[in-house]
Amino acid sequence: MTRPIIAILRGVTPEEVLAVADAILQAGIEKIEVPLNSPSPLDSIEALAKAYDDQALIGAGTVLTPQEVAQVHQAGGRLVVSPNCDVEVIRATTAAGLESWPGIFTPSEALTALKAGATGLKLFPGDMVQPRGLKAMRAILPAGTQVYAVGGAQPDNFADWIAASADGFGLGSAIYKPGDTPQSVKQKARAIVAAFDAAW
Repeated sequence: MTRPIIAILRGVTPEEVLAVADAILQAGIEKIEVPLNSPSPLDSIEALAKAYDDQALIGAGTVLTPQEVAQVHQAGGRLVVSPNCDVEVIRATTAAGLESWPGIFTPSEALTALKAGATGLKLFPGDMVQPRGLKAMRAILPAGTQVYAVGGAQPDNFADWIAASADGFGLGSAIYKPGDTPQSVKQKARAIVAAFDAAW
């Protein structure tokens, strides 16, 4: 089962990234992003792409410029996630053949992102919008629009978000934070997968 969950490895280092990713994949999560404000992120993305490209969707988060899109593409990433809605970044991402998941907070941003060619939408920060905000926004989104809740979505409220029409989630510190061992990441990832499967 390919679950609509993106593991956000903010702060991961190239030295540990393969072990951490392996733990996440073993738990059943197959989408991994390394935010570009992590240590040597492109090295981590390149290592992940070489090791797991046939098993997982690998890419970058906190992508803010078209130049960074090009760097992610060159490193082998296939997923570009941003905290904001930047039309130039979205267009550069889709032109490179990568998945584009821009951050949106308002209906205007959502429709602007979709018009620019976004693959799906990252509702961020989710804890400021809450499930009821997504439910209200869904009325103006085109049918079939994929929306992942990020920043406020966690195992104990998956069901609330899913009931409000969330298609998936991005999870950061709930799955990894600097200093975590691969074993602790695996335990957290397994708990997340169990909660998701129960709610879905």
